[in-house]
Amino acid sequence: MLRVVADTNIYVSALLFGGLPENFLLMARAGKFDLYVSPPIFEEIRNVLTLKLKVSDAVMTSALGTIRAATHLVMPKPFSSIIIQRDPSDDRILECAMATYAHVIVSGDQHLRDLNHFGNIEIMTVQNFFDYLQLHDL
Repeated sequence: MLRVVADTNIYVSALLFGGLPENFLLMARAGKFDLYVSPPIFEEIRNVLTLKLKVSDAVMTSALGTIRAATHLVMPKPFSSIIIQRDPSDDRILECAMATYAHVIVSGDQHLRDLNHFGNIEIMTVQNFFDYLQLHDL
């Protein structure tokens, strides 16, 4: 099964704006691939929704429930040094991907996408992910 880690911006876009990110989340929930999340990623999602976007408690509860239903929770070990100097919080995505032996990281974040790969893990946009699925008949 394809193992995937998504950046916070994918979850927020899926939950609030729909489109390809929402389709991505729906496919994970349907079991088309295994989507992994960690407590630090959950916390970042919660912070973006409550502190930046000021969503209600009801929306927050629904959003986190939707994510829980579509993902597998893992407890990665933090890196001993910073990988992404321009935005060290992006290391949480890399940590989760390493802990799950992910094949793909899906992100709209330029700091992550600038890497293209992290070890054997491909980093791509959600559109590129759908193209990847089609190309590999997944």
